Amino acid sequence: MLNVDKIKNGIVIDHIKAGQGIRIFNWLGLDKTPYNVAFVVNANSNQLGRKDIIKIDNTIKINFDILGLIDPNITVNIIEDEKITGKIKIQLPLRVEDVLVCKNPRCITSAEKVPHIFNLHDPKQKTYRCEYCDDIRSAADFRQ
Repeated sequence: MLNVDKIKNGIVIDHIKAGQGIRIFNWLGLDKTPYNVAFVVNANSNQLGRKDIIKIDNTIKINFDILGLIDPNITVNIIEDEKITGKIKIQLPLRVEDVLVCKNPRCITSAEKVPHIFNLHDPKQKTYRCEYCDDIRSAADFRQ
């Protein structure tokens, strides 16, 4: 049995699809932090079979839209005084800005400095459509 110490104040990112935790770990730059971080891979899960978990012994800001692009089934638990004080159920965002990049060379985003805005196109396929030119990107294409 794996034993990881309790977090006094911080965040637990739970229910990450097995194998996707490393993307979140790297995106958050957790390998360079001065505080304790536990990264559990392939933990047993009644709901998912296997899952990854990231425990961060510090309160940090996280872009929930990007978490939703990586895995819309994630749960973020907020820990204060070793107790869960909040649960955030992540979802696929309806709109993202400057997270996906339009690849269409004729799009206004290629010629002018405007935000890259994408709206959810197909939730099942996790695809987004550029607000300016209708180019379609996958949620997996987010820039890290």
